Amino acid sequence: MSKSPSKAPVLLSGGNPQIAKGDGDAPVQAYIAAMPEWKRDVGRQLDALIERTVPNVRKAVKWNSPLYGVEGNGWFLGIHCFSKYIKLAFFNGALLDPEPPVGSKDPNTRYFHIHEDDPFDEARLAHWIAQAAKHPGWIQ
Repeated sequence: MSKSPSKAPVLLSGGNPQIAKGDGDAPVQAYIAAMPEWKRDVGRQLDALIERTVPNVRKAVKWNSPLYGVEGNGWFLGIHCFSKYIKLAFFNGALLDPEPPVGSKDPNTRYFHIHEDDPFDEARLAHWIAQAAKHPGWIQ
């Protein structure tokens, strides 16, 4: 009996995994498992950090990006893979202190980029995540 080959997720431009929309942990874990190369380990670290920092965090994948939110308060964080970095989108980032360093066309959103050789600054990320989860997020 032969095994059928497992179908690897399609990587969109920039290496972002194409994962079907869905609510809950399962689609987020599928996205993380499909993240290419070094990004997969960082994705696991981020997901674990978010879970520790925001008990009962709500998760979903929409538009090929994992989203993290608080029930009744919207989405506060999105993750997206690009060829050279992972982009964290803090949808209410303009309210964070200090603000994440990268601006957006949306005056409320701020970005933080993680590159392959960047140290994983868990304390800084946890500080932003905890603050972001307390503010009203993006509703969709």
